Amino acid sequence: MLNKSTLAAAFLCGGCLLAACSRGPSAPQAGMESFQANALIEHIRTLASDKFEGRAPGSLGEQLTVSYLQTQFREMGLEPGNPDGTFLQKVPLVGITADPAMILTLARGRALQARFGTDFVAWTKRVVEATSLDAEMVFVGYGVQAPEFQWDDFKGADVKGKVIVVLVNDPPVPDEKVFGSKAMTYYGRWTYKFEKAAELGAAGAFIIHETGPAGYPWEVVRGSWSGEQFDLVTPDKNMKRAAVEGWITAAQAEAVFKLAGKDFPAAKEAAVSRAFKPIPLGVRARLAFRNKLRTVDSLNVIAKLSGSDEKLRNEYVIYNAHWDHLGKSPAAAGDRIFNGARDNASGTAALLELARAFTRLRTPPRRSLLFLAVTAEEQGLLGSHHYAENPLHPLAQTAAVINLDLVNVLGRTRDLVSIGLGSSTLDETIEAVARELGRTIKPDPEPEKGYFYRSDHFNFAKQGVPAFYPNSGIEFIGKPEGWGLQMREKYTREDYHKPSDEVKDYWDLSGMVDDCRLFFLVGYRLANEAKVPEWKPGAEFKATREASLRQAGKLD
Repeated sequence: MLNKSTLAAAFLCGGCLLAACSRGPSAPQAGMESFQANALIEHIRTLASDKFEGRAPGSLGEQLTVSYLQTQFREMGLEPGNPDGTFLQKVPLVGITADPAMILTLARGRALQARFGTDFVAWTKRVVEATSLDAEMVFVGYGVQAPEFQWDDFKGADVKGKVIVVLVNDPPVPDEKVFGSKAMTYYGRWTYKFEKAAELGAAGAFIIHETGPAGYPWEVVRGSWSGEQFDLVTPDKNMKRAAVEGWITAAQAEAVFKLAGKDFPAAKEAAVSRAFKPIPLGVRARLAFRNKLRTVDSLNVIAKLSGSDEKLRNEYVIYNAHWDHLGKSPAAAGDRIFNGARDNASGTAALLELARAFTRLRTPPRRSLLFLAVTAEEQGLLGSHHYAENPLHPLAQTAAVINLDLVNVLGRTRDLVSIGLGSSTLDETIEAVARELGRTIKPDPEPEKGYFYRSDHFNFAKQGVPAFYPNSGIEFIGKPEGWGLQMREKYTREDYHKPSDEVKDYWDLSGMVDDCRLFFLVGYRLANEAKVPEWKPGAEFKATREASLRQAGKLD
């Protein structure tokens, strides 16, 4: 734990003592000292218990979770975060459950039959009771159209009405100026691949799964996409989406290419070039299945602590975490509940204790604080997407968002990872706080996995709001070099999006306490400083932020 001299230095440095005067916000000491491992683990044990059934949207688990969060916020004395006087924001969702008995037939002279869950997973986001596919397959490499990199995998090919087969992640080109070198860009995300399929009028899209480029094993794909799929309710019932979306295993892709008389490794190698052209496979994909449909008003939960400055209280700092996980799987053998202890009961617990810490201050910070627990992150960041498109408080007046997802439960670290480090002036505040607490800030050690695009802060960033997405450090005190990365890999391999993501005997929440103190002090600074964070030159969200501020009259 931090010693008193370190804490004292943190309180006195960087303008924190501006809070000491009676007319300004309180010094942060009471909040910093409030974090306790026992309180954090109690939240995690409750939210990740079997009683909460994996916290799926539209389930008993959602009802219990939303009730728990509201009760906690009320008992802290926080205000409802919705201007309508409630702690809730409705998020209209449609739930679509495809029949897992479906069989994918792949035909070219002879036919192969792929098994759902073993060889492929598929679904539709169209709000229809039945869907089908009967179309030619075409391999489109990485499926990327990136004019800024002079890259187009389609080369004018007409894929309308066809099934595109696409590799996951970015093309691994050696040029560091193209696709961010090792770091994944949005072009590498599975969401982009399906968006591009819809844009070009494809009938279907299958992503080829490979553990390294995807960042997770096939079991994660099967667990995440074999049950009920949610999406936001749209007027067109998602009819602009491809009729079928899905994944196939690398082994199944090999079989398809063999059936087509093509060489899969050679095609992959060709795709790592601007000169690549789509490869028609001459294989016809046939698939038909029925869907169970239901509409759900899921809920974001939001609480507010009003700022103490009359001029700045209408500006906001948001702490965000997603409360949902994958619920129960009717097809899973043995343990059917995806408890989501780390993902994301840990982040939700941190959110609650950060909210409690700010209520310990005699006088709140100058800006207002919002504590936002969103739904359906696991379904494609849907709850945060809905909030970002329908904000309860103007995003042009939102100084920053601090996103809490998969918080450290393994012990104290010398460092903290900041996903997206280098993109905004938030770095200066984060690094200053870390120095005062005797810690360092490090960039993402696994940039190829594209974490910046995989959590809720991304929806705020797309709207221009500067975002801090902290991740567990990797330099664990008292552990050998490399232990932190080994434990990351162990979690991804053994527990991520699996029923085994439960509270473990070996957890040590002393590091979570340290991290919460850092998160608290960053938010405290952001809520008090005169100048708000900005995107740095070249950041992909800078223009959007400036346009938003200009429209709100906050930028000339």
